[in-house]
Amino acid sequence: MTQSRWKTKRGKAGCCSSASTLPARYGDLGLAEDVLSSHIAWDPGALSVARLLSQKLDAALIFQRFSRLIYDCNRPPESASAMPVVSEIYDIPGNADLDEAERFLRTAALYVPFHEAVSSLVEKRKILGIESVIVTIHSFTPVYHGRVREVEIGILHDRDSRLADAMLADREAASFKVERNEPYGPEDGVTHTLRLHALPEGLLNVMIEVRNDLIADEVGQRAAADYLGESLERALASIGD
Repeated sequence: MTQSRWKTKRGKAGCCSSASTLPARYGDLGLAEDVLSSHIAWDPGALSVARLLSQKLDAALIFQRFSRLIYDCNRPPESASAMPVVSEIYDIPGNADLDEAERFLRTAALYVPFHEAVSSLVEKRKILGIESVIVTIHSFTPVYHGRVREVEIGILHDRDSRLADAMLADREAASFKVERNEPYGPEDGVTHTLRLHALPEGLLNVMIEVRNDLIADEVGQRAAADYLGESLERALASIGD
C-alpha cells in the first residue's frame, strides 16, 4: 500500500468499501457528490474483493487510495485517461486544461509511488527466490453509455494468456457469467500494469473485472472473492503440473 501526505476529501457511497477519495487541494473537481460516488470516480467493491482475495491467498495487496479522477494508476502518464477530462458522460471540470506542472505533480505523487511499490515487492520476492504472480482487481458498471452488459466477471489478458486461459478452462461450471477480455480488452489500454510489471519478467498475470452490482455488499463481495480465489488456485495448480 502506498501512502501520500495529501489531506483527503471523501466522497459518499452506498457501498461498504472505500468510496472515491480526493486530495483536499482539489475540492470536489467541480462534481456533485452523487457523481463522485459513482463508478466514474472509483471501482465500487473492488478493494473489498481484493482484500478478501489477499487474505484467502495469503497474497500481498498494493493499492492507492485516491480517486482515479486525480490519477488512474492503471494508465501511463501520456494517456489521456490517466487524468481524464471526460469520463463516460461526465465532464470533469477540475481536470480541464491541466498544465505540465500539474500533470507532473500528480504523476509524481500517485503513479510513481504506486508502481515503485509494485516493482520493489516483485524484486524483493525475486531475491528471496519467490516467483510472483500479478493479479489486478477492478469493477465495472452494468450499464455503460446506455448499453447493458451481460458479462459478470471478465478475465483479461495481454499477450501472455497463460493464467487467463487456465482460469477460463472451467468457466462453464461457474456460478457467474465469465468472459475473456470483457467488458474491455488490451486494445482499450487497460492492461498497462500487466505490461509494466509482468510481461517483461515473464510473470504469470491476469486482470480481473467484476460487475459492480454483484459486489455492492459484503455477501456479494465474499461470493466473488470465493469464486475468484478458487479459480486462481486451480489455475495456478494446473499450470504448475
